[in-house]
Amino acid sequence: MPEAPAIYQLRLCLRNIKPTIWRRVEVPCDMTLPKLHRVIQVVMGWEDCHLHEFQVAGRRYEIPDPENFGQSIKTFDERRVKLSTIVREVGTEFNYLYDFGDGWEHDLLLEAILPESTGVQYPRCTDGARSGLPEDVGGVTGYEEYLRALADPSHERHEEMLAWRGPFDAERFDIKAINRRLTRLFRVRR
Repeated sequence: MPEAPAIYQLRLCLRNIKPTIWRRVEVPCDMTLPKLHRVIQVVMGWEDCHLHEFQVAGRRYEIPDPENFGQSIKTFDERRVKLSTIVREVGTEFNYLYDFGDGWEHDLLLEAILPESTGVQYPRCTDGARSGLPEDVGGVTGYEEYLRALADPSHERHEEMLAWRGPFDAERFDIKAINRRLTRLFRVRR
């Protein structure tokens, strides 16, 4: 396990969308899973409207739901779990599932363990491609239909989709806006 203050460089890819929507982020290794959840929400453009879970080495981590008392699937409370306690080696892959209805699966890979740089705001996004998806678009098939409707003014749902979220550029990736949001959300690490 790396000694703090190490920085984890993670690559996040949204599954089943082509071309790929991905991000590269740098986060403190001692970040808790709920904070990593917030980072993922920001960098992928989600609005944090749904449940989520992490899957690491066959274990599921989530915030326990008191209404699911006695559930048959064993889960672990993510609230006190630090990333460095469950992801220790470069090359480790794990998953993040967001919105159990739409089923947005994200593959995460620990690409590197870096020394913390003086004067750098963490967490931060360092690279990526394509726009995050609209919340509640209806999973992969809903997103594909959404893009078809927006692209074709004669499509029967074009006006409805345009009114729902306004114009949408699937290729847009604004790293500066993402990092401004991360800076506002997280205090400067000292």
